[in-house]
Amino acid sequence: MSTPVRPRRSVLFMPGSNPRALEKARGLKADVLVIDLEDAVAPEAKEGARARVAATLAEGGFAPREVVVRTNATDTPWFDADLAMIAAASARGEGPDAVLLPKVNDPETLHVVGRLLETLGAASSLHVWAMIETPVAVLRAPDIALAAKSRVTRLGALVLGTNDLSKETGTRIVPGRAPMASWLSHCVLAARAGGVAVLDAVWNDFRDLDGFTRECREAADMGFDGKTLIHPDQIAPCNAAFSPPEAEVAAARALIALFERPENAGKGVVQMEGRMVERMHADIARRTVALAEAIARRG
Repeated sequence: MSTPVRPRRSVLFMPGSNPRALEKARGLKADVLVIDLEDAVAPEAKEGARARVAATLAEGGFAPREVVVRTNATDTPWFDADLAMIAAASARGEGPDAVLLPKVNDPETLHVVGRLLETLGAASSLHVWAMIETPVAVLRAPDIALAAKSRVTRLGALVLGTNDLSKETGTRIVPGRAPMASWLSHCVLAARAGGVAVLDAVWNDFRDLDGFTRECREAADMGFDGKTLIHPDQIAPCNAAFSPPEAEVAAARALIALFERPENAGKGVVQMEGRMVERMHADIARRTVALAEAIARRG
């Protein structure tokens, strides 16, 4: 049985220390909400934020959105308590859908965290997402993504962090991101090899929606499933950029119907409107239609 397609076009970061923002998130049209315990929370506020996030998860009310909690890094004094809180919430059926780990540099980290979640009694449905935000992580992206082949790791997605990559490499983030294009494509290939989702990094200037929209379209063309966001105003243009256009969906339906004709049963290649199309194109078309239908169900 194939895994149901879940839209992950817009992935909005929300500070775990801000109860007003968390309450507002229940009415936003983002596909995924990432409740952040790391960068968005000051060190002195970590304990209070963790308790607030636990209460927020218990209250629920986020469906049909996916909810993800980003922990502090595994080498910080807050990580163990973060993971224990998430595992306990998961065991009680309160979610979240995934835990997002910062600065994953190797597949071994995923195996360690996966075993910890099992020991803590986390539900089997709880996934792990990995942030790729260091030079080592980019170089080892294929190894990290392929760790998804082991159920122990629970790996479900790679999430790019270009701000940290820029800081560590001295690379400038410019329109079009040409200096980083090879890194981004490398991570998309790695994710596809591992069979996991891959999400583009944030756009920092939330007031520049034109530039943001352009970068969303570029990321969609590059093969990303969606983009991480820092402001609710970015949700609508992001959803639009990562949604299949109506004409593309109609063409996909026509291609599927063509291969389903009795006379084309078993054929690997057929002719459609003057061009030759292969059965693999029908597989791509089915995913396009499945994504469009999943989006439509969300209204």
